[in-house]
Amino acid sequence: MNCDEAEILIHALADGELDAGHAREVEAHVATCPRCAAELAAVRQMKQMLAGTDLGYRASPALRQRIEAALPPADAASIIPLAAVPPSRRTLLRGFALGSAVSALAATGLVAIVLRNDDQQRIEAEIVSAHLRSLQAGHLTDVISTDQHTVKPWFNGKLDVAPPVIDLTAQGFTLIGGRLDYVDARAIGAVVYRRRQHIINLFVAQTSSTERRAARMDTIQGFNIRSWRDRGLSYWAVSDIGADELNEFGERFERAMGANKEG
Repeated sequence: MNCDEAEILIHALADGELDAGHAREVEAHVATCPRCAAELAAVRQMKQMLAGTDLGYRASPALRQRIEAALPPADAASIIPLAAVPPSRRTLLRGFALGSAVSALAATGLVAIVLRNDDQQRIEAEIVSAHLRSLQAGHLTDVISTDQHTVKPWFNGKLDVAPPVIDLTAQGFTLIGGRLDYVDARAIGAVVYRRRQHIINLFVAQTSSTERRAARMDTIQGFNIRSWRDRGLSYWAVSDIGADELNEFGERFERAMGANKEG
């Protein structure tokens, strides 16, 4: 493990979010690297300082009253009791139950995910669910590397078409690695990037259409999704970074892909 790879995981180690294997790797590197040891010590010191401070703020009742007074009156028929609102995570994971209805498609030998207009919202809900799963300890990457020539070959033989892997570190989007994931009851590739302390998952799936589709931006449960289609592949980039930064990521990725094609 090198310093770039350790830097990605130091915060997760300090928060106790790494599995035993990754934790041992980071700790072994920190034991021999003064720079990363200092970074880990600084993170832990900051956590201790924050834990000893009272940073919570409770708004006054007067503020709540002013906000409520400024809101338009609600139609009684449209008010939904809080008990009837399912947790947001349940809403996100509902796509997996719907995916079972199309599982028979996998048995036909189809190698493409065909998206219809009425599928768009369901697919994006599953994409966000996969993104959330990846943020759990030990789920982010199957292969950890900042080298595109290590990440891309790892996918060979695991998918019908390996996803393109572009190094955008110089543009401010650090390649972390990749993994296999499942969307719409299909195995697809996920290429993982980091923007500061934010994770960007780029999901890539083969599609039956070779027609290019321009990028579109959507937001689900606070996560931005940039989706587009090009040269028989569908792309979904999802992250909690701002829509402008995620769009910048997508544009830089598309330009790099275009340059590779011309080369």
